[in-house]
Amino acid sequence: MADPYTTLGLSRGADEAAIKKAYRKLAKELHPDRNQDNPGAAARFSEVTSAYDLLSDKDKRAQYDRGEIDENGNPKSPFGYGGGGGAGAGGFRGRPGGGFEFETSGGDFGDIFEGLFGGGGPGAAGGRQQRGGFGGFSGFGGRGRPQKGADAAYRLAIDLDEAAALKPQRITLGNGKTVDLKLTPDAIAGSPLRLAGQGEAGPGGAGDALVTIEIRPHRFYRRDGDDVRIDLPVRLDEAVGGARVKVPTVEGAVMLSVPAGASSGKVLRLKGRGFHKRDGTRGDQLVTLMIDLPADDAALKAFVEGWKGDAERNPRANLGV
Repeated sequence: MADPYTTLGLSRGADEAAIKKAYRKLAKELHPDRNQDNPGAAARFSEVTSAYDLLSDKDKRAQYDRGEIDENGNPKSPFGYGGGGGAGAGGFRGRPGGGFEFETSGGDFGDIFEGLFGGGGPGAAGGRQQRGGFGGFSGFGGRGRPQKGADAAYRLAIDLDEAAALKPQRITLGNGKTVDLKLTPDAIAGSPLRLAGQGEAGPGGAGDALVTIEIRPHRFYRRDGDDVRIDLPVRLDEAVGGARVKVPTVEGAVMLSVPAGASSGKVLRLKGRGFHKRDGTRGDQLVTLMIDLPADDAALKAFVEGWKGDAERNPRANLGV
């Protein structure tokens, strides 16, 4: 392999951010999935990956800069076997029959490959993973599991009433495939829905599609935790004498009993008409009565002018006025 700085198109003084940026750019361009008609791309991808593996490890990079190891990570000195600590991060260990293999904690590769090709990089699940050049993590002739494709992220905006009722939704993915979604309380709470195998293709199989649900504001429903609130206009006669009135809910209209003498602001509760909860129960729908008076009704004005029964009562007394 050539000088790793040259391979990545960097100067020796490049910082960590520049190294990661250069690798990300080249890895996207050279990934075998995107170069199936270019046999040389896999070899070039291997060189770029090996260069990044060396330069992204602070200990190995320092050893290389001091001339203790070569561009392949092998000691230049016959006494250099312990250069970074035999089993430690960036260390070396002899193979039976000769040659070397190196170990890495894999922290930086996880960040790179999660962004590029999904599923996290080698060693991302914890612990150390042995790698020998290219094949150990990519799945192209190595010992590790083939890398899955990248996960694809989507956002789907739905109406509040559909979210509360867990109404099935339909989404068209980037590959043109239309998928029916079954909503869950977790999805409404913000956890992405995972569609297995609907992400980007990869040598180890396709990644997943992750669909995050966003709830649009509704023209008359409001969310209050697991409950749904609504202001319900009622006529004066319905409030005074009581009535059975129709009220909308997230799953269709139902009849509601308005008690006689109800005032504006009185809240009535419809059990189990709110959002679904993780424990299988549901919130309620809270109905706030709002007395709706006609703007210009002569008969009503005449009645009020002649009605003195409530003239002495102060409904604002509890406000101190």
